[in-house]
Amino acid sequence: MTYNFLAVDTSSKYLTVLACKGQRQVLRHSEECAMRHSVILMDEIEAAMDEAGLAPAECDFFCAVTGPGSFTGIRIGLSTIKGMCLACGRPSLPVTSFELVAYNVKCGGDFAVVIDAMHGMYYCQTFSCEGQPLTPPSYISGGGVAALGLPLFGFEELPLENYTRLNAGSCLPRAVERALGGGFAPLGALYVRKSQAEEAASARP
Repeated sequence: MTYNFLAVDTSSKYLTVLACKGQRQVLRHSEECAMRHSVILMDEIEAAMDEAGLAPAECDFFCAVTGPGSFTGIRIGLSTIKGMCLACGRPSLPVTSFELVAYNVKCGGDFAVVIDAMHGMYYCQTFSCEGQPLTPPSYISGGGVAALGLPLFGFEELPLENYTRLNAGSCLPRAVERALGGGFAPLGALYVRKSQAEEAASARP
């Protein structure tokens, strides 16, 4: 079955927009968008949908990557897609940043997806070779990642051994296809840890 849909990933310094109308697929990917998602997202959505010949009212659902990653970027993507779901009366499809990678990995055994959390820390989740989660998302050090002893995959340049970087721009179509097997669900951000502002606030006496 083919669907008409719009999917966005604003969870990192990248920006990916995918518009699909039947068999026609338009993918727009920008490598460096840190702190600019709010400025260019709507233009990229409009350009992708125009090229695909897709109107919002024709979409069967809308999809967003829910994180973890950039706190600000995640909020921008989710609020945009939630607004479109509400305006068009369509369901939402969440995809985590871990699933975005895991659904595109070809590996003969268990593996881990790692995402840079800054300051030597990482967001991490382990998966089976079929892409099924084995552990909940975690926030761990580089040493903790190495101690897993698993092949590592992600979409950033990371100083980790046994690590393979995937192309973030090409991961979204496959991830949406796989996520559809789990059904539609409300969109909610996956942060794994508190933001710096929240941590600073909780540390105040």
